[in-house]
Amino acid sequence: MYQVYETERLVLKVIDGSFAELVLDYFNRNREYLSQFDPLRSENFYKLENRKNAVEQELIEIIDGKQLRLWIFKKEDIGYERIIGTICFSNITKGFFLSCYVGYSIDCSEANKGYITEVLKKGIAVMFDEYKLHRIEATVMPKNISSLKVLEKLNFKNEGLSEKYQKINGKWEDHLHMVLLNPIVE
Repeated sequence: MYQVYETERLVLKVIDGSFAELVLDYFNRNREYLSQFDPLRSENFYKLENRKNAVEQELIEIIDGKQLRLWIFKKEDIGYERIIGTICFSNITKGFFLSCYVGYSIDCSEANKGYITEVLKKGIAVMFDEYKLHRIEATVMPKNISSLKVLEKLNFKNEGLSEKYQKINGKWEDHLHMVLLNPIVE
């Protein structure tokens, strides 16, 4: 019913509210780890009902073509029992712009295994081949070396520094504006 994509080691899946407990488990397991990359989260963020509502709202936006959030599972997890990350292509704009933003995160116990590179490579193919987008943008804090290496490996180009661009963990942080253009779309 919902989109499912596979890579060599992973399954990328659009989910619905029935996965809310797994989503909450992912965020709880990674609360401290993700805090260095995310905005401050209130305790309400970590309530099951709020995660269920967020997933359902995302599903509406996916159906409307405004975003594509995929939750990451290992292929060996045939029962989809443990989320190990997520990638989201948001602000999908059609018409004369044909662009989106991408953001992603991975479980702290699964970091540095090449999963994000694998997932992003698949996501780029989906955005360029299925959605026919021209441009994918990512904003990354200069100190997030791992993420910058992934983007550079996949040929994202640095278009400059945006000062005090996002409030991360309670502090305004500079971000590098990284962009990948679809070589096929003219």
